[in-house]
Amino acid sequence: MSNGGAKAAVASVGAPQPLDWKFSQVFGERTAGEEVQEVDIISAIEFDGTGDHLATGDRGGRVVLFERTDTRDYAGHWRDLEKMDYPMNRHPEFRYKTEFQSHEPEFDYLKSLEIEEKINKIRWCQSANGALFLLSTNDKTIKFWKVQEKKVKKVCDMNVDSSKAMGNGPIVDSSISTSSKQFIENGGCMRNDFSFPTGGFPSLHLPVVTSLETNLMARCRRIYAHAHDYHINSISNNSDGETFISADDLRINLWNLEISNQSFNIVDVKPANMEDLTEVITSAEFHPKHCNMLAYSSSKGSIRLIDMRQSALCDTHSKLFEEQDDPGTRSFFTEIIASISDIKFAKDGRHILSRDYMTLKLWDINMDSGPVATFQVHEHLRPKLCDLYENDSIFDKFECCLSGDGLRVATGSYSNLFRVFGCSEGSTEATTLEASKNPTRRQGQTSSRPCRSLGSLSGVVRRVKGADNLGVDANGNTSDFTTKLLHLAWHPTENSIACAASNSLYMYYA
Repeated sequence: MSNGGAKAAVASVGAPQPLDWKFSQVFGERTAGEEVQEVDIISAIEFDGTGDHLATGDRGGRVVLFERTDTRDYAGHWRDLEKMDYPMNRHPEFRYKTEFQSHEPEFDYLKSLEIEEKINKIRWCQSANGALFLLSTNDKTIKFWKVQEKKVKKVCDMNVDSSKAMGNGPIVDSSISTSSKQFIENGGCMRNDFSFPTGGFPSLHLPVVTSLETNLMARCRRIYAHAHDYHINSISNNSDGETFISADDLRINLWNLEISNQSFNIVDVKPANMEDLTEVITSAEFHPKHCNMLAYSSSKGSIRLIDMRQSALCDTHSKLFEEQDDPGTRSFFTEIIASISDIKFAKDGRHILSRDYMTLKLWDINMDSGPVATFQVHEHLRPKLCDLYENDSIFDKFECCLSGDGLRVATGSYSNLFRVFGCSEGSTEATTLEASKNPTRRQGQTSSRPCRSLGSLSGVVRRVKGADNLGVDANGNTSDFTTKLLHLAWHPTENSIACAASNSLYMYYA
């Protein structure tokens, strides 16, 4: 065997086995033929740092929280049990915790502009004293929420005979005649010759205040407003636990969580003449470990890594990550499909995952010559780009996510499909799953994945009215452009994925 063959064999042996994904739960599942309200469509998903809580936001401005329940039957924490090789046969299970109205529709009278209540992003902050903290944002306003259990105090022991009560007035004993009483407004009464009987009123007890139950209360601690002229597309917490960034098309602002009336503009790509504008900011995220570093992506398909220690206004980047196009393949759609819709840092901070319309790319921050891996997501739609442009589907913004161990990545697609594949050396894992109770029903015989391609859609063909809403891959399978899976999140420590299909939240585990 040659050296090359030996290395390939070692790589294939060392690569982790493909995961076997199973359905776990669904919240808000719609019945067949049920019409989905626009305000109920999920627009943001986020796990907290422990993975014990999950938050979703929708187009109606609501935030819904879920909490994990499958670890409560064990005496110790599940991570401690794993270290003791305790058999954990249960898959992650969540239950509804609470919900609250985060944003309301507004109107900017100065600009004659309606501001939607839709939640664009949710980010969890550090918990403290048993309370949960999170940031949520719509197009213009960021809010800092505290969710905490509050004891509800109730008045009890008012065990008076109701037959002796008279409306809202005082309680009187039956031994007192009421014929001579003079009534006043609101049910009260007064008597000039009123006197307590000997021994008082035996039927009257002093009320007692007790705490009978606890309710979850969501309170808005701070509102960060009037800092963005354009729509906010990203918010990201800093590892220092004190600051966060918010990004719109042209600017990135730095905030302190405790100060809501002041922010610092750290990135400004707005040209002096707007006619010279060639690219906009599409996503931004702090480094998970270094509080001075952050990355942001652009509509030209580039990612810039900046160091806030270099200057107050970070107009110059420390590193630029981009892949040069072949001039011979350029077309009218080249720049549109190159626009990056989402970026995510790996947990160790070494890699950045980016999603553009056609591909998913993995970058090493120490190597700016090109991505270390490229996964083809929508290559089969290339012949349909003109139709996708006509129905605006080409502007859909798909999110991406990485597993906690950094061995796998995932992103969404059309027909409520999402793809999971391995990014470790030698891995050929490329799984296509459907957001339904039977996630593998669309999987057929999949070929090996050359060049780390996601592979094509395979399995059952869905019949959908309207040929313009269908894309056909190389195997003759169709994509429904009216159903798209844009939002998904990977559990920070386990192989569990939460994804949104319209108004339904689906959860899977492996």
